[in-house]
Amino acid sequence: MDSNNAQTGSNTPVLDNSPDSGTGYAVRMQDITKTFGSVTANNKVTLELKKGEILAILGENGSGKTTLMNMLSGIYFPDSGKIFIDDKEVHITSPKDAYVYGIGMIHQHFKLVDVFTVSENIILGIEDSGKYDLKAVSARVREIADRYGFIIDPDKKIYELSVSQKQTVEIIKALYRGANILILDEPTAVLTPQETDKLFAVMRSMKKDGKSIIIITHKLNEVMEISDRVAILRKGDYIGSRMTSETNPQALTDLMVGHATTLDIDRPDPVDPKPRLVIQGLTCLDKEGVKRLDNVTFTANSGEILGIAGIAGSGQKELLEAISGLYPVSSGSIIYKPGDVPDSELVGLDPLSIRKKGVAMAFVPEDRLGMGLVGSMGMTGNMMLRSWRDHKGIFTDTKAPGELANHIWQELEVVTPSTSFPVRRMSGGNVQKVLVGREIASSPTVLMTAYAVRGLDINTSYTIYNLLTEQKRKGVAVIYVGEDLDVLLALCDRLVVLCGGQVSGIVDARKITKEEVGLLMTQYRKEEA
Repeated sequence: MDSNNAQTGSNTPVLDNSPDSGTGYAVRMQDITKTFGSVTANNKVTLELKKGEILAILGENGSGKTTLMNMLSGIYFPDSGKIFIDDKEVHITSPKDAYVYGIGMIHQHFKLVDVFTVSENIILGIEDSGKYDLKAVSARVREIADRYGFIIDPDKKIYELSVSQKQTVEIIKALYRGANILILDEPTAVLTPQETDKLFAVMRSMKKDGKSIIIITHKLNEVMEISDRVAILRKGDYIGSRMTSETNPQALTDLMVGHATTLDIDRPDPVDPKPRLVIQGLTCLDKEGVKRLDNVTFTANSGEILGIAGIAGSGQKELLEAISGLYPVSSGSIIYKPGDVPDSELVGLDPLSIRKKGVAMAFVPEDRLGMGLVGSMGMTGNMMLRSWRDHKGIFTDTKAPGELANHIWQELEVVTPSTSFPVRRMSGGNVQKVLVGREIASSPTVLMTAYAVRGLDINTSYTIYNLLTEQKRKGVAVIYVGEDLDVLLALCDRLVVLCGGQVSGIVDARKITKEEVGLLMTQYRKEEA
């Protein structure tokens, strides 16, 4: 409890009316410092948000963006520094305090109860001595929706909603509680271009109504489109801000990274592509008997990057896991064509059996620390996970994995004190470098990646893109599941578009537009685009 609350003997937040700041800003964070042990997440950061402004916050992974916003939204408390709301110093010790001051944060991972209705989720957690009037709540939800241009049914269950509609519920939940300052963390990560346009229209409507908005995103094209001003953090330090109209993506990237960098994705033409994986009529059911993949058919070629596009939950995860032997297949076939030896049918084989069959397949899963790596191990131990069966002696061979760990550490510039440092204590970008580096080092002929750059900063993302392109040049069949359509269209040679577990189109990534892919992601068409 802060000193002001202690003096009043109440849990209600108390405004500090001392005239420290007369700036007219909706939010002013002054000299904010936050440390976790020996790591300084934020170092005397001063950040300002104007009333009726959309401010984008940019920075590499580990730059302190989310930590800073978590202090504004009451999840963390700063070690030192001051926070001003409407020119008055406040002490925010919990998310409840944040709502009292009109601050609402919409997290990337939604905090909703699936079996409750929209209205029930919106009032969940609001203290009320009387009985909730759900009709009145629904009416208020409709009023907010109409005011800002949302389309939502207050009486629908959460499990009946699309991803974008769930996000709408989170935003309305904040507005219902009286938020005038909204923080959106990676709000477009799982949206189609059309849904992103709708969200931006709503954000402009809220801005026009006087709301102040902070958006955390890695997508520079969206920063340029929606924000008024951009603030840059680097390694916990505040670098400065730029008016969006007076800057460009290249300049912002250079400020984030600290040196000039290239934003172009290299996409050479495939050289002599040949079928490497042939998927025919693949159908998969989950434990409840629901179809996750329905008659999926496509071919992945050597020397090509094949992108898999689709809104979240369209079957991307199940597709890669089925190919790698981790998800049961109800019907269909997965034929591996090495070219120099007879073809192999992979359906019915587990990952170890696939490997024993001589199939050189590598898989970078979506869950980096759950499926990909062991968090408590260092780089050397995680390298050994792939090779320990190859050693015939009594004792485990650590020499080769140690050399590989050192090679990846140096070549990919992994930020870690040593190769024995637990990977769970590394940033997301460094964890991904370790995982991708290990899988590539296995010399695969098929490389599958699920959301390889999700949550990663621009510099690390381009490192991953370059690694995938390098594998393509070596004749590897690369299958890339991604959520950023701009990247999919710039990196991949062809796209398989999934909608509800079905293939709605197989298209040339060089010739199709982002909007056309967005339509394929949301409506099923039997004919090939």
